[in-house]
Amino acid sequence: IRVGTNLPIFKLKESVRRYSDFEWLRSELERESKVIVPTLPGKAFLSRLPSRGDDEMFDDSFTEERKQGLEQFINKVAGHPLAQNKRCVHTSLQDEIIDKSYTPSKIRHA
Repeated sequence: IRVGTNLPIFKLKESVRRYSDFEWLRSELERESKVIVPTLPGKAFLSRLPSRGDDEMFDDSFTEERKQGLEQFINKVAGHPLAQNKRCVHTSLQDEIIDKSYTPSKIRHA
């Protein structure tokens, strides 16, 4: 998923993330903040059909719904005044590769 932002608090305006990165972010926010964290769209269980005989493992409508759900999730998180100062949010949106062994804290602005 390509993630973009125009919020001034974030310097990098675009990054690419996998579903597992969103899972990590949600888990970190639940663990380290008092913010009510939005849910993520579901995983693909029925949409993955290896017996289909083609290279398309995911149904197009499922993929589009998941993209929209992830967009809603990240918009709510990045737009929340308390969540947007969390290091895990900045790590998720700003770092090319997410260091999942980071030290949780708030971002200090100079």
